[in-house]
Order: sequence, then structure tokens, then C-alpha cells
Amino acid sequence: MLQAGSVGLLGLGLNHLTALRAAELSKGGKQAKAKSVIYIFLSGGLAQQDSFDPKPTAADNVRGEFKPIATQTPGVQVCEHLPLLAARSQHWALVRSLTHPYNEHSDGHHVMLTGRSPKPPGFDPGKPKPTDWPAIAAVAGDRLLPANNLPPAVVLPERLIHRTGRVITGQFAGIMGNERDPWFIEAAPFNAKTYGAYPQYEFHHETGLQDTKLAFQAPNLSLPQGLSQQQFTSRLALKQLLDGQRRELENSTRVEDFDRDRQNAISLLADPRTQAAFDISHADNKTLDRYGRHSFGWSLLMARQLVEAGVALVQVNLGNNESWDTHQSAFPNLKNFLLPPMDQSVSALLDDLAQRGLLDETLIVMAGEFGRTPRVFAGPGKLPGRDHWGAVQTVFFAGGGVKGGTVIGSSDRIGGYPATDPQTPENMAASIYKALGLPSTAVWHDESNRPHHIYHGETIAGLT
Repeated sequence: MLQAGSVGLLGLGLNHLTALRAAELSKGGKQAKAKSVIYIFLSGGLAQQDSFDPKPTAADNVRGEFKPIATQTPGVQVCEHLPLLAARSQHWALVRSLTHPYNEHSDGHHVMLTGRSPKPPGFDPGKPKPTDWPAIAAVAGDRLLPANNLPPAVVLPERLIHRTGRVITGQFAGIMGNERDPWFIEAAPFNAKTYGAYPQYEFHHETGLQDTKLAFQAPNLSLPQGLSQQQFTSRLALKQLLDGQRRELENSTRVEDFDRDRQNAISLLADPRTQAAFDISHADNKTLDRYGRHSFGWSLLMARQLVEAGVALVQVNLGNNESWDTHQSAFPNLKNFLLPPMDQSVSALLDDLAQRGLLDETLIVMAGEFGRTPRVFAGPGKLPGRDHWGAVQTVFFAGGGVKGGTVIGSSDRIGGYPATDPQTPENMAASIYKALGLPSTAVWHDESNRPHHIYHGETIAGLT
């Protein structure tokens, strides 16, 4: 987007989107209440029983060590280590019955980041391939119009790369072509050897040791892979680039017939508000304290600034290295390092959006690649944990017209399988696309100009 002449690659010429939306409404469709989506992804897989679907009457080896607490919604309980979210249940809903068939990280990441359950042809769990399904963020970035010269879809604070060097599948454009990858903001160190919301809640699954040298960096603004390898590491370099591109694009408007959306993007290209959307360093101390002075808080604060600036979809990866993969020491790690910063930061995001009048038009979705096994287990010499479990997980929804205090579907008595109203990743993705105003007839085109449907499921009934 920051290169002269590349605006078309980011979808600025989608002049028919308004007409498609109007046609959908004329057929009885509903106007989307949301204008933007924040997709919070908990890489590693959050245990449903130890968070939003407690099983207090189950056996000890199912129930786990945590106790449930009441929320503001009568009859709805959550884990005792989510007190801030429990006090805000009027803003959120739970889908306790999302299911898919995969128990491996790569498979689960791919299905939950793309919203497509079948594996693509030639799927390789060890590395992303150009035949993978496109990420939800890639589809949104391709089909929506930029606003205020910002890309329509952003992923932060980093790409998902495991400490072993394995690049996680499902987060790129896949068969759409790598030039349509989401716009990644690299504000955190890649491939750190530890986990969690550093520096305050950083930990290691096995040793518990902390790395105090980790730092949340000013983002290196970069284009999607395939467009440019240049990294912009200072505000001065970025300002010089913006100034130069603005001049070139303004000159172009004298000789080319740009449409209204391109004209708007060009006129706002050097607006200081654009750079401010990526800058959390000037947030006041009260705001920083509410979100938390750690990577979870900083990431969600940046997400709020971006949607306020006009970005349609922001994917926030809360924890690299599959931080939520609680095979061992699950209960101390969740209690001490994972649930507290998530509870704090997501609650602050809800409050902040509500105070700014943005919550009703911002859908928040929070999920991992799968849930965790119903039964707690312990390997030799290791503290108890839970294994991977794709059969059921709880997905958190808030804002964007969501009916607060709602619980959709249920899991069985041990939290192992859906008991009522099973939902799929396709349904979750459809609810995201619907919130973004993408009509059910919308498609994207590959390099051979073949159309591909965006929707592969129905929106989740009763959510809004």
C-alpha cells in the first residue's frame, strides 16, 4: 500500500461491493451492525473446561483444579481466574459447541485461521504451501476497501512462528497468491524461546524461567510477502516514504482517472493519524495500566487504535510458540501466566470500545486452534495438563450486535463433544464475514480469474 502503483493489489478498485450489499438487503438480508472485527487468536489451544465451560460436577480428573465463578448473567459461570470478564458478561456471548476433526496444531491452525474444515490438496503440516486455503484475514483484506489509507486487514503483533522455526499454516493467502497475504505488523520478536505475555507474564512451559530481555518493539511496517522485502524501522524512514509516495500518487491523479476510493486513499496517505494508529508509546499511563503493560495489553490497545482508524479486520495473536498448549503444568501456567493477562486485556478492550462508542460496531471473536482433552493427565515427572482436542471448544464473541449474556450450544458433561447445537469453523468465518458486510454472494478470483466462494457455512444463529 505504501508503494506507488500498488493500491490496486490491495483491493481499492472494488466498486461493486456497495451494489452487492444493496442487492443482499433487497432480498431480505440484514444490515450488518458491525463495521470491523478483532479476531483474537490463542495459539496453542485454550482448555474449555479451565476457562469458559467449567464442569464443576464432573470427576476430579475432568473438572481440574479451578473453581467456577458466577458472571453478571444468571446461570452462566466461568473460571475463577477470569473475574474481570465475568463482571462484563453483558457484553459477550459464548459458543460452547464449535467442533472440527483435528487434534494436531498445524491442522487446527489451518482450519481455525481459514474457516475451512477440509484439508486442501497437498496440505503439508510442516510448512505453508501456495495450495493452502486463504486465511480469513487474507480474504477480508482482498475483498474490503482500505480506509484512511490503512490496509483493510492487519495481523499483529507478529506472524506465528514456532521456536523450532516451523512457520504455522493457515495464516497466509494460500491459493489467492502470496501478493495477497495479510498485512503483518512485526512488533514483537520472532521465535522467542519462551511464551506468554512478556515481560510481566512471560514463562516457559517446562522450566518456568523468564527472559527479561524481551521487548515490544515499534512495528516494522512491511508489505505483504511478494510485494516488497523492505522493512521500515524508523518513523523518519516511514515519513520520507509517505511523503514521496504522496507526491507520486498526486501527480498520477492528474493523468489517470482514479475512482473515488483511490482519491480518498491518496489524499489521506500522509495523514499523521495513519502513523498514530500504529503507535502505542504515547498512550496515557491510565490506559496502559488498564490494558496491561505486557504484550497482550499492547497488542489489543494497538488493535483498538487500528479499528478506530478504519481497519476492517485486525487479527491479534495472543501468544507465539503455541503459548496456550498446556500439556504440562497446565494449572499453574494458566493461573499465573496466561489467564490473568488475557482477562485484563480483553476486559480493557471491551471497556475502551464501549466508552468510545465503538463496541456496537466492532465484533470481537476469540478462539484457539482447538480445545483440550476432557481428562487431565500427567506424563512421567511432569505436572498435570491436557492434550489437544478438536472435538469441541468454546469461542468467545462480543460487541458488533452480539446478544450479551448469551450461551449458544453446549458440550457434554465432561466437555468432550458438542451436546447441543454444534457449530463449525465455517459458521464462525461466515459470522465474521457477515459482520464485515460481505454479502453471501461475494467471491474472490484467482490468477486464472476463476471465482471462489467466500462463504462455506451459515452464520451462527442466535448470536446477534
